[in-house]
Amino acid sequence: MAKLPSFDRSITEGPIPSAVWKVAWPTLLQNLFAGIQGVVDHVMVGHYVGFEANAAIGVSWQIFLVVVIFVSSLYSGMGVLVARFAGAGDSSKVNRVVYQVFLASTGLGLLFIAPVGYLLAPRLLDLVNAAPGVQDEALPYLRIMFVFSLGMMHFFMFGGALRAAGDARTPMRLGIMLTVANLVLNVILIRGLGPIPAFGTRGAAMGTVIAAGLVSLAAFYLLFTGKLVVRFEGFASWKPDWPIISEVIRFGLPTGFQGIAMNVGGVLMIRYVGALEQSAEAQAAFAVGYTQLFSLITWTSTALLAASATVAGQNLGAEKPDRAATAPRSAAYLGLFLAVPMGLLFLIAPRLLLGIFGMEDPIVLGLGRQLLAFLSLSGVFLTVALSYTGGLQGTGDTKSPFYISLVSQVILPLGICAVIDATRGLHPADIWFAIVLGHFVRCALSLARFQQGKWREIEVKIAEA
Repeated sequence: MAKLPSFDRSITEGPIPSAVWKVAWPTLLQNLFAGIQGVVDHVMVGHYVGFEANAAIGVSWQIFLVVVIFVSSLYSGMGVLVARFAGAGDSSKVNRVVYQVFLASTGLGLLFIAPVGYLLAPRLLDLVNAAPGVQDEALPYLRIMFVFSLGMMHFFMFGGALRAAGDARTPMRLGIMLTVANLVLNVILIRGLGPIPAFGTRGAAMGTVIAAGLVSLAAFYLLFTGKLVVRFEGFASWKPDWPIISEVIRFGLPTGFQGIAMNVGGVLMIRYVGALEQSAEAQAAFAVGYTQLFSLITWTSTALLAASATVAGQNLGAEKPDRAATAPRSAAYLGLFLAVPMGLLFLIAPRLLLGIFGMEDPIVLGLGRQLLAFLSLSGVFLTVALSYTGGLQGTGDTKSPFYISLVSQVILPLGICAVIDATRGLHPADIWFAIVLGHFVRCALSLARFQQGKWREIEVKIAEA
């Protein structure tokens, strides 16, 4: 009988910076490829459809994330439990947790996300003040994403489970497969090829959901064949295991609320952008500058968040809290090493970066250059904030990041915009400044909360099977 894969003990026994990098670099590479996919979407629709299509994809993604974030909260709770049990070397509990989350997310995706998202899509676009031309492009894109979202959610679930268990390379390989498939499909579906018509913005959504579905099937195969540290062997029941689900919800729900708060804040921020005098141009600049170019920094930061969470959580599960305490700091240093040069590039070559996306309109270019100047500083704060957010979430303190995000990403920036709008009227620079200030506050509060060390006392309890 072949020996089953085991957990990587270097995460709990080797040097912490090496452990953080071991988990981070595959996730970073995966994020890079995934980001290329988004860039290609924007470049192609920008050239073949126009800047209103860029705004449509940016607005639609922000809305889509708000609606699916509740399901994603299950994956956050799953990650806490998987990291803790992997650190303790308990593979049985790891597998049970992942299987139960698979059942729960499948039910929610089919019974909630698809029908509710389809019906509410027009009202959600009205909520963000999307210009009429933007709405025309966004509505079919958004509905396709909602109705066929299950493959993407399963992909996120598989990746989160494997990373929390210490295997970041398999999600990287699957992510690269997803991106390559998506790129091929988008080239065909956006612009058309032979007898296949040009679907434009719709084609970008079609390529995304088809590619995610295919890669999720590949992930299912690996999970059922026992070739990974996480396995579905021996699970035949579709019955929910409520003690496990309750623990997943206990740790995951605050992260879900955090994601909802942040994305609602993002949607309302887009609403303020949409209320500017030149709304379509401002939304296009925001979609490209913030959701695409700034992702060159957030790709790194989110990879380090995941690595910080995995290393801190596994070491706490192995009863080594002092090792867990050093994981976010190592992640933050790595993040700054990459975020600072990227910020300088935003300052030095904004026109070149914006031109990649077909941004030639003088007004859009001006707004984009202005936004990138603010984001060059914002990226430094964000990468440190996310490194320490990962440390908090990975050790089980998922409530603090929620409260911190609520203050820094919702109340503060939206409050600034509301006050300025009521007194003299908003200018684009006011919105860009509010974004930077929110990231600074999030950085300061996340660092301070982790240093308090209350995460050391959090316990996870699941009975034996």
